[in-house]
Amino acid sequence: MFLFLLIAMVIVVAAVTLAVVGGGDSEVLTDVPPERLVDPLPVTRPVGRADIEALRLPVAVRGYRMADVDEVLGRLGAELAERDARIAELSAELAGAQATAVSSPDLFKKPGEESGR
Repeated sequence: MFLFLLIAMVIVVAAVTLAVVGGGDSEVLTDVPPERLVDPLPVTRPVGRADIEALRLPVAVRGYRMADVDEVLGRLGAELAERDARIAELSAELAGAQATAVSSPDLFKKPGEESGR
């Protein structure tokens, strides 16, 4: 009886080993190509909130691929720098317009009136 159980156990272990290793002529699972970042950030217009919310970075074996993350962060940094420069430019224009409006003659005075009235 012991010899029968030993032979049966050897056959089962051999069958499982062949199944796991992929013995035979059957095709083993093919390697899946790694995911690549498809740049969903628009090139023709500024990046918006919806673009950031829709962004999904591909997952690698140990987290996210650093090159993909660096690319997205670099793109977002450039967009923010461009927006900051534009905001500074518009603020300077507004300050100049306000300074001009304050130093201009009284807008509520009718022509020909004296300022002492």
